Amino acid sequence: MKNFSRALVLGGVMMASGLMTTTAIAQSQPNGGAPLTIQAVTERPSLNLSAYGEVKAVPDMATISFGVVTEAATAAEAMQQNATRMTQVMAALRRAGISERDVQTSGLNLSAQYDYVQNEPPKLRGYQANNRVTVIINDLDRVGTTADAVVAAGVNQIDGISFGLKDPSAAENEARRLAVRNLQAKAALYSDALGTPLGSIRSLSEGGGYAPQPPMPMYAARAMSMDAGASTPVAAGELSIRIDITGVYDLAR
Repeated sequence: MKNFSRALVLGGVMMASGLMTTTAIAQSQPNGGAPLTIQAVTERPSLNLSAYGEVKAVPDMATISFGVVTEAATAAEAMQQNATRMTQVMAALRRAGISERDVQTSGLNLSAQYDYVQNEPPKLRGYQANNRVTVIINDLDRVGTTADAVVAAGVNQIDGISFGLKDPSAAENEARRLAVRNLQAKAALYSDALGTPLGSIRSLSEGGGYAPQPPMPMYAARAMSMDAGASTPVAAGELSIRIDITGVYDLAR
């Protein structure tokens, strides 16, 4: 017995003929000849449908990427100035209550800087050191004050901020339940519209899920003349968690 699937389009809905059953019947030949095999093909109709479930969740963590960029006449001087300012930044993070395990160096670069004048060879201006750090903040009330603290300590580039979930499993499971309910409802609707009883589900596949939010630009640097009591406002908003599923249902004859 051999099974395979064939796709049909019916009324704009993807239908799968699915599970075509081939039955071999042997009949005797006259005069003692070899048996004749007759194959009978029976199609079992099916529905191939997709649906999704989506839930909203409030973030409970944030990630900020920033850097210290310094320039000097020599490479050693550029690196030394950068190290001094980055040490001050790390101390500011500790004072802000950020754990060392939540601070990670994400880039360290030293490059020569040139001035370019038309019809003249490039002229070395000096060297630039760039040290970039990614920080996880587990208390969203500290996001704005932390950004202000590192800027005051010497950070002169902020790449962006992203919000996320420490444990997305509960939100994902709720999205899965919604996706299955939507798939079942859609299958029942098509079954009713076709006038064909709905059978059992043959297969189910999943896609999507929680993905960390990409960093968004954050303009956290403030003029030093601003009110010292005001911190950079940060709005976390909500995150969308979506699960996509595809299911194949048998249709009864």
